[in-house]
Amino acid sequence: MSAAPRKMRETMPQTPIFSSMLGSSCSGQVQPDMGERCVDPVYQDGNIVSGSLEALIERLVPTMDYYPDRTYIFTFLLSSRVFIHPHELLAKVGQICIKQKQQLEAGTEAEKAKLKSFAAKIIQLLKEWTETFPYDFQDEKSMKELKEIAHRITQCDEENGTVKKIISQMTQNLLMALSARSQYQEIKEKFRQPATDKGTILKTKPQSTQKDILSVCCDPLILAQQLTHIELERVSNIYPEDLMQIVSHMDSLDNHKCRGDVTKTYNLEAYDNWFNCLSMLVATEICRVVKKKQRTRMVEFFIDVARECFNIGNFNSMMAIISGMNLSPVARLKKTWSKVKTAKFDVLEHHMDPSSNFCNYRTALQGAAQRSQTANSNREKIVIPVFNLFIKDIYFLHKIHTNRLPNGQINFKKFWEISRQIHDFLTWKQVECPFEKDKKIQSYLLTAPIYSEEALFIASFESEGPENHMEKDSWKTLRTTLLNRA
Repeated sequence: MSAAPRKMRETMPQTPIFSSMLGSSCSGQVQPDMGERCVDPVYQDGNIVSGSLEALIERLVPTMDYYPDRTYIFTFLLSSRVFIHPHELLAKVGQICIKQKQQLEAGTEAEKAKLKSFAAKIIQLLKEWTETFPYDFQDEKSMKELKEIAHRITQCDEENGTVKKIISQMTQNLLMALSARSQYQEIKEKFRQPATDKGTILKTKPQSTQKDILSVCCDPLILAQQLTHIELERVSNIYPEDLMQIVSHMDSLDNHKCRGDVTKTYNLEAYDNWFNCLSMLVATEICRVVKKKQRTRMVEFFIDVARECFNIGNFNSMMAIISGMNLSPVARLKKTWSKVKTAKFDVLEHHMDPSSNFCNYRTALQGAAQRSQTANSNREKIVIPVFNLFIKDIYFLHKIHTNRLPNGQINFKKFWEISRQIHDFLTWKQVECPFEKDKKIQSYLLTAPIYSEEALFIASFESEGPENHMEKDSWKTLRTTLLNRA
């Protein structure tokens, strides 16, 4: 809002940074003098906990004497897509704006004088909406509604054109954001591999001259830092509306009026795929080693990398590494594991113990989050949760609480909690990685050949032969398959 006059900047709250938007109690909800506005929302401890869609929309739109709390703006705009398309919501907001504008114009001279103040508040709402949820404006219908509201609001300040300048800058920023996201999507699609091709499938033992992770990076801390770089780059392209697809994509909602956009789940799928690829890379690096002593060293190296990830706050990479070492082709290598100093690995597995809904992990995550809140450096601010558990938490909240109460009102208390969890994730993803980037190491992590599950078992059996009837049958089947292919 650099183009706004000093008075407007002082009277209007600025677009928030996520870390100041939401508190755990979501306190501070402003209750306006509603007059003729809808009276059905239910409040609890100062917060709206339920209401009709119409009433909740009414609370979103500013008046000349009221501006909604930012926590409410974020939560409602995030959750509204479950019940109404963004362009339809914009249309309803526009109708309310027009009605209020007409009332002010038909009122006293004092009320007419408040038109500029009213316009400033509407602009601020649109600015927050376009900056926080730019993807809502990707289609022509939404842009048309935005332009219609903007046109109406500019009429409130035709003398000096300040409002028009601010709207023009807001629209330009929106188009730039949409363009940047579109370009990122095109790049990802261009280099996207088929789901069945996770990398080169190797069916035989590699040559001794073939590069492995230790030849690229033998320092566990540096590798953990490079993994953190990759994680933060991945999460930076996940947006709040992407995460809301967990709710809207899984059901046909509100009488089939609104469904999740499959294209918006791509970033979620890409990040989940990274986890799987990292797990398979760890298993590949271990199983491809011919000599037991070197294989033992490789296992201990990844244990140390996982521990460094834990210390950094990179729980997603840590879990992926542990998952890779727990895959059957690796876990069955008893002779190798007998030589491994497993005390460190036992500690890591304790942190990721799934009992009591991953209680130990959640305690560690909470500690990292608290450290992040009081941190003075980006190194201490890093919190990268286990993404599939984060997704499951949101899905669980969605499944155990209904979208609507028996009286037909929207269960807004449910969406307060979902938005709080998404807000935490958005706060963490904004941290700038403090570690120096090593392109060579990152290139290896992202492009190194990965064994298929079949190839992993072949390499595993070649390293340590089958020990029981089940393994012998599996090994026989694999060899038969290879012979048939040959």
